[in-house]
Amino acid sequence: MFTRAQVRRILQRVPGKQRFGIYRFLPFFFVLGGTMEWIMIKVRVGQETFYDVYRRKASERQYQRRLEDE
Repeated sequence: MFTRAQVRRILQRVPGKQRFGIYRFLPFFFVLGGTMEWIMIKVRVGQETFYDVYRRKASERQYQRRLEDE
């Protein structure tokens, strides 16, 4: 586990503090978000990706609403 001093030292080593301030970490989170999105699209767990499950669940909810409305 990292101590507070170790984390602070690591964060201080990220360049751009004078020019960008706290926003110097933005590219890291942008890449992290893109990587997560790629994983949700491309990586299969069993036979399905995240979006396969999402589409199926959305379709099931829509079908249930349609049955309730009739």
